[in-house]
Amino acid sequence: MRRLMVSMICALLVVPAIGRAGEFQVTSPTIKDQSTIGNEHVFNGFGCTGGNVSPELRWDHAPKDTKSFAVTVYDPDAPTGSGWWHWLIFNIAPSVMHLPAGAGQPESAGAPQGSIQSMTDFGQPGFGGPCPPPGDKPHRYIFTVFALKVDQLPLKKEASGAMVGYYLNQNAIGKASFTGTYGR
Repeated sequence: MRRLMVSMICALLVVPAIGRAGEFQVTSPTIKDQSTIGNEHVFNGFGCTGGNVSPELRWDHAPKDTKSFAVTVYDPDAPTGSGWWHWLIFNIAPSVMHLPAGAGQPESAGAPQGSIQSMTDFGQPGFGGPCPPPGDKPHRYIFTVFALKVDQLPLKKEASGAMVGYYLNQNAIGKASFTGTYGR
């Protein structure tokens, strides 16, 4: 009986460690969490002169029931009263665990087949990099991968950030984020 109790206690101690090791996460080799975003990702327009290339993103340990993924980049510090959507891409197959650098250019072949890039607050689909107003404190850019319980969202590329956000929050079974910063 004593041996059984010791085994059960050891099992309870190990299970939480396994759960933490396998948490859903997203990373980028060029943007570390809470670090400054490099010029290669900064918007090219509105007074900014960056490369406007979406960063490479990798994610792992998604919930086992994931049927599709979506990726968003959102600036909650934009002086709009509602933040700023910099990128929305959804209907990414559950087998995809990586977006290469430049996948945010809708005309390129970098985005996964069947995915949709919808309208950003720049008024066009695809990735639009950071470009906060001069003199503002550095803004936060939240990169989020959503694991979804549906194969596809019933939206087209003309969908607004708010509409995509609504569907993402209604269908998310998990999400992973990191934040980069940029100011000028």
